[in-house]
Amino acid sequence: MIGKAYLVGSGPGGLGLLTLRAREVIDSADVVLYDQLPGEEILSTLPRDAELIDCGKYGGNHTLKQHEIEALMVERVKAGKVVVRLKGGDPFLFGRGGEEIEVLREHGISVEVVPGVTSAIAVPEMVGIPVTHRRYASEVTFITGHEDPTKPESALDWEVLSRLKGTLVILMGVKNLPAIAAALAAHGKDPATPVAIIERGLRPDQRVTVGTLADIVEAARARGVRPPAVIVIGGVVNLYDGEGLSG
Repeated sequence: MIGKAYLVGSGPGGLGLLTLRAREVIDSADVVLYDQLPGEEILSTLPRDAELIDCGKYGGNHTLKQHEIEALMVERVKAGKVVVRLKGGDPFLFGRGGEEIEVLREHGISVEVVPGVTSAIAVPEMVGIPVTHRRYASEVTFITGHEDPTKPESALDWEVLSRLKGTLVILMGVKNLPAIAAALAAHGKDPATPVAIIERGLRPDQRVTVGTLADIVEAARARGVRPPAVIVIGGVVNLYDGEGLSG
């Protein structure tokens, strides 16, 4: 008896941006594997009669390793369960959904992907920062601030990234912000380039820290910036009007 697997994006936070399809799938689940990124508002609505498995990362410690998450998904589906892997944002934007669908397909498991509103666009725009703008940016580049630590070298070409005239949006980059800022500056990015860090986007304790490439590391350190956060680099940050700066 074979069940079915769903890779579900919960959006950037809050029930208002959870899609109708995501809601349907979550409510039908026998098993939900989740982390903390969907936020408490969504997590509090998970079906009480489902098996709820916390896969989150807390203080640098993983509750479950990636291969353990994948093995659980395969095991529960093969036991005939409807399994939801619930992720923040969209499952295929730095969410390891691509790896998980590979494993499920290798085991002959039927998978449906439920797209989610990505925090890379929604979080900046909800504080008034568009990632593209005719005056400031005709292109936007999304990069991860946390690459696979087992790779022998970075796949990111900082020389190319530093030359881009559009917007850089960095997810999972708080810990490595000093290295990111230093790499961009070392390859010629204007130190006066505006930067915004939006912590805990769309949640009650959302907070925005703004600065420039030259001073954002010190500003983040002074304010105690912590993940999860979206980092936006580029002229579009000039459109931020100060909302959320305090707190």
